[in-house]
Amino acid sequence: MERGELVPMQIVLELIRNAIVKALPTSKGFLIDGYPRERDQGVLFEENVAPVNMIIFFEASEQTLIDRLLGRAKTSGRVDDNLETIKKRLKTFNTYTNAILEHYDSKLVKINAETTNLLF
Repeated sequence: MERGELVPMQIVLELIRNAIVKALPTSKGFLIDGYPRERDQGVLFEENVAPVNMIIFFEASEQTLIDRLLGRAKTSGRVDDNLETIKKRLKTFNTYTNAILEHYDSKLVKINAETTNLLF
């Protein structure tokens, strides 16, 4: 993560599966932030954990994302909240996103996230 790279797929899948199994008795469902990050992650998730009901995709320009992450850096204490790592993370994100959006097209909900005042 510190280098702006993705955590290995099997580690992420195991962590998510364990959290879901633990919370299953009292849960009404799950919202997994930032997942899947790769098409194959989504396929493995559905094969090993559960079907995906919906993918929510917040659309914002790269500059908006950079500005927001640099703003978060002021208080987060995260070592990966710096311009160099943010740009690497965005490049990685952009490399994999289209395949995910295409794979889940029928389950995809896009939300314009450019504004700071989202109304639902």
